[in-house]
Amino acid sequence: MLRLAVFLLAVLLASGCTLVRPRGAAAPSRPAASASRDATPKPFRTVVPDSVRGDDGLFTLYRSEGGLRLMAAIPDSVFGREMLVVSRIARTPEGAGYGGEEANEAAVRWERAGNFVLLRTVRFASVAADSLPIYRAVQDAQFAPVVARLPVAAVRPDGAPVVDLTDLFAGDTPVFGLPAEAREAYKVRKLDAARSYIVRAAAYPRNVEVRAVLTYDAAKPPTGSETGTLSVEMAHSFVLLPDVPMRARRTDPRVGFFAIGQTDYGLDVQRAEVRRYATRWRLIPSNIAAYERGELVPPVTPITFYLDPATPTQWRPYLCQGVTDWNEAFAAAGFSDAIRCLDAPTDDPDWSPEDARYSVIRYFPSATQNAYGPHVSDPRSGEILESDIGWYHNVMNLLRNWYVVQTGAVNPDARSPRLREDVMGRLVRMVAAHEVGHTLGLPHNWGSSAAYAVDSLRSPTFTAAHGTAPSIMDYARFNYVAQPGDGVTQLLPQIGEYDKWAIDWGYRWFPDSVSDDAIRQRLEAEATVRAADPAMRFGAQTSDPVDPRAQSEDLSSDGVAASRLGLANLKRIVPNLVAWTTEPGEDFSTLDELYGQVVGQWGRYLAHVGRIVGGVEKTARVGGQAEPVFVPVSGTRERAAVAFLVDEGFTRPTWLLDPAILSRIEASGTSDRIAQLQETALGRLLEPARLGRMLDAAWLAAPGADVYPAEAMLADLRTGVWSEAQTGAPIDAARRALQRAHVARLDSLLNGVAAAPTRGDRPLSLSRSDVRPLARGELTALRADLVRAEQRYARPEQRLDRLHLEDAVARIDVALDPRGAAGSR
Repeated sequence: MLRLAVFLLAVLLASGCTLVRPRGAAAPSRPAASASRDATPKPFRTVVPDSVRGDDGLFTLYRSEGGLRLMAAIPDSVFGREMLVVSRIARTPEGAGYGGEEANEAAVRWERAGNFVLLRTVRFASVAADSLPIYRAVQDAQFAPVVARLPVAAVRPDGAPVVDLTDLFAGDTPVFGLPAEAREAYKVRKLDAARSYIVRAAAYPRNVEVRAVLTYDAAKPPTGSETGTLSVEMAHSFVLLPDVPMRARRTDPRVGFFAIGQTDYGLDVQRAEVRRYATRWRLIPSNIAAYERGELVPPVTPITFYLDPATPTQWRPYLCQGVTDWNEAFAAAGFSDAIRCLDAPTDDPDWSPEDARYSVIRYFPSATQNAYGPHVSDPRSGEILESDIGWYHNVMNLLRNWYVVQTGAVNPDARSPRLREDVMGRLVRMVAAHEVGHTLGLPHNWGSSAAYAVDSLRSPTFTAAHGTAPSIMDYARFNYVAQPGDGVTQLLPQIGEYDKWAIDWGYRWFPDSVSDDAIRQRLEAEATVRAADPAMRFGAQTSDPVDPRAQSEDLSSDGVAASRLGLANLKRIVPNLVAWTTEPGEDFSTLDELYGQVVGQWGRYLAHVGRIVGGVEKTARVGGQAEPVFVPVSGTRERAAVAFLVDEGFTRPTWLLDPAILSRIEASGTSDRIAQLQETALGRLLEPARLGRMLDAAWLAAPGADVYPAEAMLADLRTGVWSEAQTGAPIDAARRALQRAHVARLDSLLNGVAAAPTRGDRPLSLSRSDVRPLARGELTALRADLVRAEQRYARPEQRLDRLHLEDAVARIDVALDPRGAAGSR
């Protein structure tokens, strides 16, 4: 069964936690009770009796009819003002996510229309200055949808219209209900109004908080299937956006920041130009004169995170340290004590972690091995208004696994199924700092770890000063490069030199007297100077990296050397796994899990190296920089990568086949586990897009350039994968599976669909490229090799190997002539 948490997290990742947009629900809004087209307001005290006390704030809220109805008096000062509404699922049934996860955020505006009040969702993707003639056309082109049309029930003596909000929040209203993905997963049929109601409502000067229980008829609820019912408690925060939007800062592709995008039709340019603005907190020096003298000063309003009261006591100090560690980076921008971490107040009944005024580290009792750090920003300017970090309890299991597998060979602290509390605390602190980085506007920087050389990562003094990468926003994980005897003790990433530079770029304060153009010129000049330092390079996260320097969970500027050293450490770990993971009276589930992690780590090394082949290094540049953006990886590096894969990826991994482990964790399936991983590594080399990049590199190369032609790579791969055929050596089960996968992949290249996956920004057409001729040539050459090799397997004990070769030849024949017979030899 799909979990609500998956959908909510997907919404956060897809939006990058920056762009605000409305979310549609499955069912339309229903009108307020007994609303008529010509509704006439009643006298105020008829609707709101003297016995009902108002809760004054942004709105004045009134609870009537025993608390079942929620009324609101909306002052004129609110109409036409932009607000941000943030909706969270505060309480859920078991198996349907966790309380506190965000369900939706949208910019909205209240409007008065005669005897009705309208609630509209608004967008800011297209803008123009209101002084320009085009402004009205821009407004007309993004007419705001009406989410709700509420009749004015009464008018207060001061002129404020009073409306009934009950059906807005306890009804099936878009924006305020269950997300569409969850409705589909749980087969929601309809909302049951009789079992839906307002729980709590509170008004504050700049925000209004409302909680409502929504009950749905559902065919597949996460629990209690016999009831056919799903109930959730929604928490909604209406937050008035700042009176004056923060001064926006345009992004620079050389510095990583989440961003909002706006097409500004008021610009003096000859196209519809999209401009992107970094999402940042508004930090203003408390002493501007001292700040301008270069002194560190605190901001007027520091960034404040509160710890969820549900957070276990032992992890509180480490989570808070992960927050305050960023003060070192803010010092680069001229601020002291810019960010702080506090315990949630226990003596304030109005304090709520769902209140959008507060940024909270939410602690979820979950088996999910994850943490995430989104943020909510003003869609007009990119100003970050609030963030709630999601911390899943079981992320500690993931940290333990990484720590053992990546550092156990050199680190006695990692050689146990249960890490000491202080050791786990350091890991919690590291992940917390990473997630806080996201809440400050920083995305993943997958290119950071390529800045450090292998020798540096093996140096105790270097790693003590720099950690494993220049940015904690990389997925650099732990130092798997360091070897026994190196003496390296700092094995974790930390907030690094890139992070400090990025915070300086994003948060350096400028007075209003400095123009936007002057700020941009200064920041561009600084980025250009920094571009010469590999430690300051930003490499964006991608689902399929083309640049081998920008990969997840890799280390160093030399992927082959780093992976070879990492593999050497895995070979040291495997013989010790039984001793490190087994406890008296316990089963071998931890051994099973960590053995799987070792296999997975081996697969990561193969992936890191495989992406060197056909790789193109992408370095962000802007006009005025003479260096190229795209540079193909050298042929020398590509050849070394293929040699590594043949030697360490495609041969029998005897080091993994430890009987002491396998006899305790599985009755069968080892060969399939290994074969699957090897086939994935092989398939990566034979991706059409990768071959297409190699063909392009050879075609565009200058005479004498260091190029690895695609045909040479394919020949080297054929020789490596089918090496037994040259000598008559035995072919083991995993190797036979790999060889069949090689034939199948070449068949796919020859006979696959015309449109292959994209490479770079352009699609690769197999019908126009040389990929198919290369595949045909490889199959033809391989067929000849195998026909010759069959005579080397004539002995009775070699029958299975011979049958395997005959089968491979038959498969090749079908691939070369799918509609004809296999053909004669």
